Amino acid sequence: MSGAPPIPFDYQSRTRIVFGIKAVERAGELARETGIKNALVVTDPGIVAAGHLDGLRRALGRAKVKIVLFDKVRENPTTEDVDECLRAARGAKIDGIIGLGGGSSMDTAKGCNFLLTNGGIMRDYWGVGRATRPMLPLIAIPTTAGTGSECQSFALIADVKTRQKMACGDPKAAPRIAILDPLLTLSQPPRVAACSGIDALAHALETAVSKKRNGISLAFSHESWRLCETSLPRLLKKGADLEARSGMLLGAALAGLAIENSMLGAAHAAANPLTAHYHIVHGEAVGMMLPSVMRFNAANAAAAALYAELEPGRAAGLEAKLDGLLNLAGLPRSLADCGVPPSAIPRLAAEAAKQWTARFNPRTVTEDDFTRLYEAAFAPRRAIQP
Repeated sequence: MSGAPPIPFDYQSRTRIVFGIKAVERAGELARETGIKNALVVTDPGIVAAGHLDGLRRALGRAKVKIVLFDKVRENPTTEDVDECLRAARGAKIDGIIGLGGGSSMDTAKGCNFLLTNGGIMRDYWGVGRATRPMLPLIAIPTTAGTGSECQSFALIADVKTRQKMACGDPKAAPRIAILDPLLTLSQPPRVAACSGIDALAHALETAVSKKRNGISLAFSHESWRLCETSLPRLLKKGADLEARSGMLLGAALAGLAIENSMLGAAHAAANPLTAHYHIVHGEAVGMMLPSVMRFNAANAAAAALYAELEPGRAAGLEAKLDGLLNLAGLPRSLADCGVPPSAIPRLAAEAAKQWTARFNPRTVTEDDFTRLYEAAFAPRRAIQP
């Protein structure tokens, strides 16, 4: 804990985690244990094409759990997507929801749960703890190793008109059960595995230094980093490496638990406007911003010490490790490579400074700071001065 006094926290384990090869085959019995007999399954066309829905359907069928299917999830879901999912759920007499897929499926499922049980529109739940009524039990089954949404109580939904991403969180929205089956991640294309893997690494790194970090979150952050930084290189070199797939899936889930207990920082605050305006994949956007943000944060002695705990005994080891992983993943290293013009910086910086996660960054970050961070991301190896 870098010699600092322990930070107070109030930890409740809201999500039961079931991890293992073929764990998805238990989906029916677990749904029944949770009281689900008629489930809304929220997924996307790619997951259906990969055959994962068939396996889930069989597992639910053995337990006589009926399903209503919504398979139109899109990447980076908007309020429009949640409304469409809600239309599929209304009148179907569902008593539970199952999110099958990546973070977008789980976010859409959570968003639908808010509106189906509490009414209103997504903007009503922007923030924390704004649901006043009980919500339906949710089972999350990730097929990617990245967002950690299966262990979080937040839905990240973009306003279809303003493009602003809204973090809508409530303890009641957390999945009751997360089923982690590494076999389901074998269908990830290499680029998806790279983007989601870098996102998981970013979660571990940002939660490890967040202003809200505590003894519980740090345990999750450190183990997530250990699992992800050793598993991701193996996964990128050999996609069929099931042990590496297992390490990444568990590491991403632990990072999700870290987020739930400590929140994120400036790299995610800077990434969200890039995704909103330039449709840069979230993992790519975070990966481009993270090195500059880490150098900015390291000017704070406490943050530098916390980073050092992740790679003890190795001077500058963490930055070098991250740099190598980003290069190995083959992701863009410059905003210019993604078609972002320098003229966009003022708008991006203004929006990043308003992002919720910015307030948890270990070093206070202003709009002017974000301007400099975006400028550095056009030449990512240039250091950010205090």
